[in-house]
Amino acid sequence: MVITFMTNSTHAQERKYSLPSLALAAVGVVFGDIGTSPLYSLKEAFSPSHGIALSEASILGVISLLFWAIVMVVAVKYVLFVMRADNNGEGGVFAMTTLALRSVNNPGRMSGVLMMLGIFGACMFYGDAVITPAMSVISAVEGLELAAPKLTLYVIPITIVILILLFWIQRHGTAVVGKLFGPIMLVWFATLAVLGAYQIILAPAVLVALNPYYALSFMAAHVLQAYIVLGSVVLVLTGAEALYADMGHFGSKPIRYGWYCFVMPSLLLNYFGQGALLMHSPKAIESPFFLLAPEWALLPLVILSTVATVIASQAVISGAYSLTSQAIQLGYVPRMKILHTSKLAIGQIYIPLVNWMLLFIILCIVIGFKSSENLAAAYGLAVTATMLVTTILVSVVMVNLWGWNRWLVGAMIAVFLTIDVGFFGASLLKIEQGGWLPLCIGGALFFLLMTWYKGRMIVKDHTAADGIPLMPFLQGLLAHPPHRVSGTAIYLTGSDSLVPVSLLHNLKHNKVLHERTIFMNFKTRDIPYVDNAHRMEVKDIGGGLFLVKAAYGFNETPDVKAVLEQITRTYAMTFELMDTSFFMARETVVPTELPGMSVWRERVFAWMHQNAAKPLDFFSIPANRVVELGTKIEI
Repeated sequence: MVITFMTNSTHAQERKYSLPSLALAAVGVVFGDIGTSPLYSLKEAFSPSHGIALSEASILGVISLLFWAIVMVVAVKYVLFVMRADNNGEGGVFAMTTLALRSVNNPGRMSGVLMMLGIFGACMFYGDAVITPAMSVISAVEGLELAAPKLTLYVIPITIVILILLFWIQRHGTAVVGKLFGPIMLVWFATLAVLGAYQIILAPAVLVALNPYYALSFMAAHVLQAYIVLGSVVLVLTGAEALYADMGHFGSKPIRYGWYCFVMPSLLLNYFGQGALLMHSPKAIESPFFLLAPEWALLPLVILSTVATVIASQAVISGAYSLTSQAIQLGYVPRMKILHTSKLAIGQIYIPLVNWMLLFIILCIVIGFKSSENLAAAYGLAVTATMLVTTILVSVVMVNLWGWNRWLVGAMIAVFLTIDVGFFGASLLKIEQGGWLPLCIGGALFFLLMTWYKGRMIVKDHTAADGIPLMPFLQGLLAHPPHRVSGTAIYLTGSDSLVPVSLLHNLKHNKVLHERTIFMNFKTRDIPYVDNAHRMEVKDIGGGLFLVKAAYGFNETPDVKAVLEQITRTYAMTFELMDTSFFMARETVVPTELPGMSVWRERVFAWMHQNAAKPLDFFSIPANRVVELGTKIEI
């Protein structure tokens, strides 16, 4: 007998918000990173190391490059095309990877390549996640050098204090603070627009930079230098990936609405305003953003900028938590302790290990690089690498999943790839100046994730090869049952077709079978959320034995207590925790010379396996009701 639970969806009672209110919320969360780029982008484009003279032609050329980069990459590629590739409303590199893998008709080598690309893109996102808070906050605090020169020596200490406070409050969640994000960022973007518009009025000639001729002529006149400048131009695109990654929180329409109607015009006005300022006051290249403001408004602008960069950093930090949670569910990362900081918003989570590791690395970066100018070289490479991966993956989705014409897709992707490869190549030129940082971070994470994934596959294959089919075993067990004892035993098993090792050990050592025995199996599906109506399936095997299959999406965290509560509500089965025992195998991985990975990689996998979060923490199992039975697995 198979019983499928049909309950009301947890999302059935979602409140309906108007498009403007959702767009306002999106302004506060989604656009924080890209919205703080005016603090440093144009200044870095004219860095003395690039060797570009500050002339009217070069100013118009760079502004034209900034404008067309935003139009082609963000407004066209991401907002028009990439955001169409949603996995049940969710976006992000893992959602895109899942869609690409789903679209492949004949899984094989192609699937492996796509999976590795997705993991690499995710790893580069982490590189971005450690640089964004450092770059954004330090660039805002550097405004003190103009507003209060006596505080110049305190720029780094103030930056460190702000970052420590930012990560310290993560444990308490962002629900309360999040309500303030939208209005504050609304003020921020309005300020960008007003400051830029004022300077454009003073020097309207800068608007000719809308013509791509100025970008092309600048690149033709300064071939090598212009290519190097592209590594700084890409800074205006930082945060573009967040538009896609945060799509699940607000939907594509509010993000598009907020981008086209408010955020994009504000950014462009500010960039053109900075260009206009430089045209009539070249000395302003020292800090073109802050010098847009009159002297009396400088200190308030520094404070507003600092708040805006903290909000931008918060978005990236929250994204790192979400990405890690998805990676755990998809099997790319070892289990970690995940805390839910809101009873209402399932997406608000906190991962202590990720939080403190991010803070440690970010503080090292701030202390090591000391200024936003030094950090600029490190910033672009992480962003461009992720963009390149996204372009490749979306091309697969367009052809295989959407069925678009191959020639049309090829022509479109060729344009996007040309832009992405150009930016990526320009960023590679800055490896020595700091580009090595995201490469090292991304490379180390890629190695660890691939080692974990490969190791899990080896363990899974060994377990399957040595496993005993579940149903025939249980039929034989019921035909010749051991001594039955009162109470409920729940065996957590990774396979719904094989006998749990913990059951074999219990029968071998204790020689008993509980009067009610449940085999509980969790499956992660390639969608973000599973509706409660399709969450569980219960099979009554007979003789007091039950098989429970619980499905979860890659944005959800399995919860044994929630499963038991749903069984209690839907099926005539009650649970007394004091009379219920949870049995699970405690696996010890032993590296050997057996075929699989090299021994040194197996040792790394064994170390990761040993230090992963305990199942009782990850699955929210009462610690005093768990029985762990050890088993050794040689790989």
